[in-house]
Amino acid sequence: MTEPARESNGSEGGATSFGTTRDTARLTVFSDGVIAIAITLLVLEIPPPHDTRRLWHELANLWPSYMAYILTFMLIGQVWVNHHVMFDHIRSADRMVLFLNTLLLMDVAFLPFAASVLAEAFRDGQGERAAVILHGASFCLLAVLFTLIWRYACRNRRLLAPTIGPAGVKAISRRFQLAVVWLAAGAALGAALPLLGMGVIAAFIAYYWLPVSGEVANE
Repeated sequence: MTEPARESNGSEGGATSFGTTRDTARLTVFSDGVIAIAITLLVLEIPPPHDTRRLWHELANLWPSYMAYILTFMLIGQVWVNHHVMFDHIRSADRMVLFLNTLLLMDVAFLPFAASVLAEAFRDGQGERAAVILHGASFCLLAVLFTLIWRYACRNRRLLAPTIGPAGVKAISRRFQLAVVWLAAGAALGAALPLLGMGVIAAFIAYYWLPVSGEVANE
């Protein structure tokens, strides 16, 4: 997916009711750092086998950790991609955008813990329903925060760059709103059938790597 370069307006970009607006370069760099740390920490949640006499058997028994790692890694990867797609079209950020983005990053930093809980529950065979709800709800909250940031930035187009038209705004809005419903459904189904809930969330990954018509400038 090729996205347009973001326009730079310098260090100050104007003002809104939430104070002076600023170029989003530092915001995206900081966000990239938090996302990179969170996605790297996931592998530390996979405990190495202690009984090396039956190494293949012990490695196979770690399948819940591999499942949680792959699922969460791919979901955080989508968070990173969608964050860039969104801020390719947001030219400046005021204090409200900074605040909402901080909440989003706080949730991202929580995800390695949610993945660890998910793996531990499936390893022990207890608490799978609660673990799937926690994991799915963590990503559902991210989708809500993406929606809030985007809707706020799109209000009267005061924070948007001219690189995106009405069709693109609607396409991205629909994608974020669908994410809320999809992930909430996965978490809800996981409360009854944990593996089904995980399957719904995994299907979300496959869908969300597909490009959406209208989200790229001049499309």
